[in-house]
Amino acid sequence: MLTAPPRLLLVHAHPDDESLCTGGTIARYAAAGVQVTLVTCTLGEEGEIIPASLARLAAGEADQLGGYRVGELRSACASLGVSDHRYLGGMGRWRDSGMAGVAANRHPRAFAFGDREPQVSALTEILREVRPQVVVTYGPDGGYGHPDHIRAHEITVAAVARVPEVTRLYYTVASSSAIADGIVGLADVDGIPWRLPVAGELPVVDDSSITTSVFIGDHLPAKLRALRAHATQVSVWQGQDGTHAYSLSNNIAQPVVEHEYYVLAGGASSDAVESDVFGGLAPVEHAGADR
Repeated sequence: MLTAPPRLLLVHAHPDDESLCTGGTIARYAAAGVQVTLVTCTLGEEGEIIPASLARLAAGEADQLGGYRVGELRSACASLGVSDHRYLGGMGRWRDSGMAGVAANRHPRAFAFGDREPQVSALTEILREVRPQVVVTYGPDGGYGHPDHIRAHEITVAAVARVPEVTRLYYTVASSSAIADGIVGLADVDGIPWRLPVAGELPVVDDSSITTSVFIGDHLPAKLRALRAHATQVSVWQGQDGTHAYSLSNNIAQPVVEHEYYVLAGGASSDAVESDVFGGLAPVEHAGADR
């Protein structure tokens, strides 16, 4: 019997989510020889555009942002070492729904408000083909309440339940203490071009709920390159002391920290916080070459 490489599959709602939430994790495992599959559910057509020169791409203007973000995501995947990227149901099958309560929710292809079963079936098909041991997506609240993130959570949980080869399901989260420490560090640095967040403004979880802390310090350059690739959505800043931060269109500075954090939602784990999403998993054996 031959030993297959470990397989990690991530389900994200929009281009840039993979880099913001899990970019360091992707880069770390890809560099270690793990087969990394990224599933993106929409093209991010409703995103707010940062560069004024690209403002006419917006949904209410030329409605070309989704196509532009395809190129951004391609560059980000190259920076992170993603070996297999797919759009759920094919490129453009489902559309960015926008935040809750906006007109985009009523678009006939709106991801969060469409028929759930075809979405679950499309993801199940990918899982059965890829056979990942570990799957990553968002928690039940989608991280910060975006309808597309919540739908990505729902369909991932449903699809994983249909594929017994998936051994672990993780939710990506932000550590309250790591973010607080990072903000303190930013406050000591001059020249940050955005405002610092106030208490409770960033979506974080209490550290007691975190089951896995993945060190990404050696792969921060790859994550930062991927973040810069998403220039319509993300601005990245570097201080003279090497401190890094980023901002979305809300102009709130967020620190780039040296770990990415997860909550184990399915599969066995020890009581201690683990440092490896594959920790303790047996090698996967197969009779022939990988498909």
